[in-house]
Amino acid sequence: MTLRIYLGAFGDPGHAFPMLALGEALVARGHAVALQTWRRWEEQAVAAGMEFAAAPEYQVFPTRERPMRPYEAAVHAARETVPSVEVFAPDVAVSDILTPAPALAAELCGVPVATLVPHVFPWAAPGFPPYSFGARLPRTAAGAWLWRRFDPLVARGLEQGRREYNDCRARLGLAPLPEVHTGLSRALTLVGTLPQLEYPRAWPAWARVVGPLLWEPPGDRVVPPPGRGPVVLVAPSTAQDPEHTLLRAALAGLADAPVRVIATYNGRDPGPIDVPGNAVLVPWLSYAQTMPGCDVVVTHGGHGTLVRALSCGCALVVCPAGGDMAENAARADWAGVGVRVPRRWVRPQVLRLAIGRALRNRGLRARARAAAEWIAANDGAVTAARELERWVAAG
Repeated sequence: MTLRIYLGAFGDPGHAFPMLALGEALVARGHAVALQTWRRWEEQAVAAGMEFAAAPEYQVFPTRERPMRPYEAAVHAARETVPSVEVFAPDVAVSDILTPAPALAAELCGVPVATLVPHVFPWAAPGFPPYSFGARLPRTAAGAWLWRRFDPLVARGLEQGRREYNDCRARLGLAPLPEVHTGLSRALTLVGTLPQLEYPRAWPAWARVVGPLLWEPPGDRVVPPPGRGPVVLVAPSTAQDPEHTLLRAALAGLADAPVRVIATYNGRDPGPIDVPGNAVLVPWLSYAQTMPGCDVVVTHGGHGTLVRALSCGCALVVCPAGGDMAENAARADWAGVGVRVPRRWVRPQVLRLAIGRALRNRGLRARARAAAEWIAANDGAVTAARELERWVAAG
């Protein structure tokens, strides 16, 4: 059965890349695919055999100069997306969790909608720490009881989000939703992460953990400086840490260490920076080609970089900077695949000690290799494509 599938994703790499991976897998399975995202990914989408639709790019968050009603940008973008959905006439749509406009537009057109979550599941179960708080799963019943004290506060925030989203839906002529976490489709939600990073829980029937959906644009493999020591890759965020604190601290801390260092600033010029003799610093590189030759990856903890490192069997040193990075760092620590360093402790000597610990810990490195074996045997994009096919076949 050939399907017509409309995909919509936020344009940042952490959200666009998993959707591009899903689109490629669907095209390879014979389906017709359209992708709506930022225009910067048009060439890659078209090269993979997808139709491309440029996503409307609005100011998302209010400022003092331009205050906005909640979801105002989503209302405008949904209305502008409707013609694109109507022309493509999809059987189903898949919307990124951070991108309500394609989901709303598809619903306005009577198209069933699934959700893609390109990171760990954001709905904390009872007794879990609040999502993105950066705390690990408690070890005892007493710890779970303490975290449940936060449930009323979290519930109030979720209810406010539901009311604001329903106001957005009302402006579009759509019926209100009765449930919170409105960005998650109760028909099908695909969770694109490692099961090893998910806390044990009772899963809702509509959620599927499919594994990481890995994609990256073409890039070069970077070789480490000559020698025989282990290889450390410093892979900072593309959006966080504008002062390059992590990059500078890692290079300084490893300057005379018995390791070889590959570091990248991901296209954001750091200005003058000392690069020691055991390191090479490049503006950009291919993680897929470079990480297989590395032993440890130092990262801020963006989900895409984190699971790419694990797919290559690399141990992690995670120094969260913002967003959901603290949550990812906690999950890596809990799963025993990485060492986390709080933001306030990102200093040369601390990073040197953390990297040394990651290199010496055989159990940590063995679990990272086990994660790589799981990913090699479970392609997340293919699994997600199969789940979509089963969903449609089940009616």
